[in-house]
Amino acid sequence: MQLASILDQYHDAYQAEYGSRLSPAHLRAIEAIRCCRTPEAGQVLVQCTDCGYAMERPRSCGHRSCPQCQNHETSLWLDREHAKLLPVDYFMATFTLPYELRSLARDHQTLVYNLLFACASSTLKDFGLNPENLGADIGMTAVLHTHSRRLDYHPHIHVVVPGGGVDRAKKQWKKKKRKYLFNEFALAKVFRAHFLEGLTKAGIRAPRAVSRKWVVHCTCAGKGLSALKYLSRYLYRGVIAENNIVSNHDGKITSKYVEGSTGKTLHRTIKGHDFLWLVLQHVLPKGFRRVRDYGFLHGKAKKLLSLVQLVLQVLIEACASPPRPAFLCPLCLAPMRVLTIRPALCSSA
Repeated sequence: MQLASILDQYHDAYQAEYGSRLSPAHLRAIEAIRCCRTPEAGQVLVQCTDCGYAMERPRSCGHRSCPQCQNHETSLWLDREHAKLLPVDYFMATFTLPYELRSLARDHQTLVYNLLFACASSTLKDFGLNPENLGADIGMTAVLHTHSRRLDYHPHIHVVVPGGGVDRAKKQWKKKKRKYLFNEFALAKVFRAHFLEGLTKAGIRAPRAVSRKWVVHCTCAGKGLSALKYLSRYLYRGVIAENNIVSNHDGKITSKYVEGSTGKTLHRTIKGHDFLWLVLQHVLPKGFRRVRDYGFLHGKAKKLLSLVQLVLQVLIEACASPPRPAFLCPLCLAPMRVLTIRPALCSSA
């Protein structure tokens, strides 16, 4: 079941109910998803390299909120991150924004999301530099998620951290010896202080009822690749896979999700226009980067990462970027080459 067809069916009701809350980013996402893989998104003239058969194929919209697009970009990101993996234990720290601040986050998304990144990364960096914890500069990859498994609004940051760091004074690699990263309660306390201070500096008053106890979870992530695959799931595509949309009946949409605590598959049924809001509320502001690297994993620290990999005897395998999937000829199944591209008619594609 395609999200685009649900958008077509419930668009008017969605606009009537939620139109006042839609940002330009929401409107661009809606237009892109509706015209994805239609002539409005542009067309490509392709020809079979074997039998010569030619045909036009509609283009994808390429929008990062479209569930049909950007699988190739996800694969490229995973390849880049895989090349950075080290032979150490990895940890995943999750910093969650408390319930009392979620309405504020909706109203100031760019500011609050940037503050989430800044406070989570600085908190982990400070703990890493503490000699009682590690006494070294750590590296990390942080990813913003704005939804729960039920797709409710639930902003949080996942941070994947290698179990070790660089002691710049001694010019050596220091390995994390314990099987946990840092104390969760101490992390949460410092994170809370940093975040509320950041709000104050930005001129935003936090609600008086903000909880004194915030939540930070730290878990061991093994060798790191499984954690990266988990984070990549929503990086370049919408927050719900279309095969998780179960039915569209009597004006209601049923979707499925896996409950985190039990692993059971559960279902949620709501009105069509409410389902659209549930999904599209997670569209990010235009140009916002939802994945960021820090420390020796940052893009500007490639030389330092190379030295770390040399010290840890990491075997770097040269690998070419995976090619984009080719169109296949419907007659002989041979690959087809692109001859011309017709531009899109809709402005978001």
